[in-house]
Amino acid sequence: MGFASNVFINCPFDEAYRPILHPILFCVLQLGFEPRIATESADSGKSRIDKIVALVGECRFGVHDLSRMSAVAAGELYRLNMPLELGLGIGCRRFGAGQLADKRCLILEKEHFRYQAAISDLAGSDIRSHGDNPERACGEVRSWLVIEAGLRRPVASTTIWGRFNRFVADLYDELAVDGYSPEEFKQLPVPELLPRMRDWIASNPAGRP
Repeated sequence: MGFASNVFINCPFDEAYRPILHPILFCVLQLGFEPRIATESADSGKSRIDKIVALVGECRFGVHDLSRMSAVAAGELYRLNMPLELGLGIGCRRFGAGQLADKRCLILEKEHFRYQAAISDLAGSDIRSHGDNPERACGEVRSWLVIEAGLRRPVASTTIWGRFNRFVADLYDELAVDGYSPEEFKQLPVPELLPRMRDWIASNPAGRP
């Protein structure tokens, strides 16, 4: 896997977003790409921004979810990490040389046009909304990758969603046998989850009933 197959996932890492993140990761793998995400490494000796800059530069594709820009509670600051990382991706495309100029990005939001109140400079961009619906978010990522990568005969969106749910059920059973608690299952770290997704996809071809 290399630049042409890498997909940078720029999204929140809170528990509430996990039901959206996991099917997106599965979708990327199912289509033959490699998801890259900040939590793939736990190296405390490297600063977060250095990790992000390196990941952005290693990925042709970037999925940027801005749906958590607003504050939830009174006095709480809204999150700027996702817009910052989107800016890094756009900057690479505009000012980078060689393969960086070929970068592609998908911007996701919870509601269509809501982003304009926070980042008016994105007005006119093709923002896709998912309404906090995991299946819809998965479908948006699938459709975008199919178009931007020019995939021929890709797996259907409904098939990917069904396969993801089968994977989750199988993983739950597997982890239970290994002694994992339901809480550990819900909080499985991304570096542990991705290899299990890859193995399941390889062992369960999409054409198999």
